[in-house]
Amino acid sequence: MLPLQEPLVASPSGQESRSRLGEGIRSDFPILHQTVHGDKQLIYFDNGATSQKPKQVLEALRAYNEGYNANVHRGVHYLAAKATSAYEDARDKVARLINAKSSREIVFTPNATAGLNLVAQSWGRSNLGPGDEVVVSVAEHHSNLVPWQMACQATGATLRVVPLTKDTQEIDMQALKDVLSEKTKIVALVYVSNMLGSILDVDFVAEETCKLCMQVGAKLLLDCSQAIPNMPVDVQTLGADWIVATGHKLCGPTGIGFLWGRSEVLEQMPPYLGGGEMIENVFLDHSTYAPPPSRFEPGTPAIAEAIGMGAAVDYISDLGLENIHSYEQELGGYLYEKLSSVPGVTIYGPPPEKRGSPLCSFNVEGVHATDLSTFLDFEGIAVRSGHHCTQPLHHHLGINASARASPYIYNTVGEVDTFVEELQNVLKFLK
Repeated sequence: MLPLQEPLVASPSGQESRSRLGEGIRSDFPILHQTVHGDKQLIYFDNGATSQKPKQVLEALRAYNEGYNANVHRGVHYLAAKATSAYEDARDKVARLINAKSSREIVFTPNATAGLNLVAQSWGRSNLGPGDEVVVSVAEHHSNLVPWQMACQATGATLRVVPLTKDTQEIDMQALKDVLSEKTKIVALVYVSNMLGSILDVDFVAEETCKLCMQVGAKLLLDCSQAIPNMPVDVQTLGADWIVATGHKLCGPTGIGFLWGRSEVLEQMPPYLGGGEMIENVFLDHSTYAPPPSRFEPGTPAIAEAIGMGAAVDYISDLGLENIHSYEQELGGYLYEKLSSVPGVTIYGPPPEKRGSPLCSFNVEGVHATDLSTFLDFEGIAVRSGHHCTQPLHHHLGINASARASPYIYNTVGEVDTFVEELQNVLKFLK
């Protein structure tokens, strides 16, 4: 891996960047070095949906499948022991990444959605009842909305929704303060929006939100799927009771994610699914359950995927999340600036300095987002179009769909320039 060096990339202000991260690591990502639709060089700007894998992760997956494929925790033979060691090493790596007190606070899940459902179905159904309230925001991904709708329907609890600020389109923290009451049992919020790019105020979350939740006896859950790939997240200072994230957005495989929970909270949660691995003793008429995290990991897990996620954690940790965040602030700011200069473009969300991700969701007056995405694809540029699993947010903004350009650590200023140039060419053609 190429170390960070002084400076080679132009920043939005014309000053040189403090790092050459995007250019320096592109050789680690084989998929980026291809042409599509004949002779168009691929520009991958759909990282909000999933990121690409470096060769270090691909090698970790190959090594497991070719060299020590075996089930974990159950065997004493050489392959089983090696697989178990690598699997649990991945848990340790995730714990270090977010500064958890113990790797026993890390529960492997198939994705962030599964982690959110785990909390909603296990803790939610055990602690919610008629008259209780669950607080979410209008900016939530469906994965942090639908499970709470289901939990409220099952328990008789009420779902309360916090709006956005009118000026910057951020979650309205004053409205959050106003809605909290003794009825509030849990606050479940997105830490970085996958559509707006907005980030919760860290100090407000760590101090004000946690203080308010403690005052009313409520728990706090944060969806960190878009945060952890892009910036440092320290659960010991963040103040949440749970966070979730997914491996495929931090250069890891699909089919693996994690839930972090405070050990005392996890201990109080009943199992969500039953089967092997999550048990202590099984009798014909009843069973006793293993302590966390095993209690929440029934059956054969995604072993290769967990090991691959561990390799991805190594990769981004070696780059340094502070370096990643700094580079993405520069790249995201440049994207915002260039995109804003295109006539007819509306970018949703706050200005770059209030964003936790370099993504930009946008529309162009008179042009459907899907048409934009389709014609940009013809030029080799991969962007997303649709509602990005945030239909209520789109309705709140008065739109049915948007296009989303979401660069990541291996993207460059030159690719942003090409994207905006081709966007202007597409608009000339369509109009």
